[in-house]
Amino acid sequence: MEFMILSNQSIAKSVYKMVLAGDTRGIKAGQFVELALPGRFLRRPISVCDWTENTLTLIYKVVGVGTEDMTQMQEGVKLDILTALGNGYDLDRAGDAPVLIGGGVGVPPMYGLARELCRRGITPTVLLGFNTIDEVFYEAQFLALGCTVYVATADGSYGTKGFVTDVLREENLTPSYYYTCGPLPMLRAVANATVCSGEASFEERMGCGFGACMGCTILTTQGPKRVCKDGPVFQKEEIEWQS
Repeated sequence: MEFMILSNQSIAKSVYKMVLAGDTRGIKAGQFVELALPGRFLRRPISVCDWTENTLTLIYKVVGVGTEDMTQMQEGVKLDILTALGNGYDLDRAGDAPVLIGGGVGVPPMYGLARELCRRGITPTVLLGFNTIDEVFYEAQFLALGCTVYVATADGSYGTKGFVTDVLREENLTPSYYYTCGPLPMLRAVANATVCSGEASFEERMGCGFGACMGCTILTTQGPKRVCKDGPVFQKEEIEWQS
């Protein structure tokens, strides 16, 4: 499906926000897209941050040559994008006091989820984790939704010094349910730090994006599952949280 870039700008250290025009029908909070980049064989998977009827917002971090190429793309450039991939978050499980936890580039899908929950009359508490103040983004956008927002930085340069699990403990948060996305150590730490059930979106490397290559397989209580096809969202109880 063809999308056209409307804007592409830096919002934090090595982090960019790209807004595109195109058909977004079927997209749900927690899903991802696959971008075909000129001159690159493999598509790039990126979580959906936000969407309207005809715009798609993606936030990506520069981690290699593909995402570095993306930073140079200008308004008007057209991209082939596969949309509404993977399963999304189950909003029906939220309860009355959900907590959304995003780490680094795991923050973007939390925004679309927060917006959808707010539309249902459920205002979540949001925990955002970063390494340092230079990497912090989207705090203001969550606040604009009416969410209570806590930010943690590993070096203590902004917000709580430490990790999102430190915020959970220090603020005595007792979520009815949690939703999270971020690096595996964070997902594991959140699972261990919470009594309630929850859902985690995994950031595994994806070769094909639709389940053929098996390169993004993780171990679950039901055996190996593919993050791109069976996920990226999994319930806390179905993951084999290996140390």
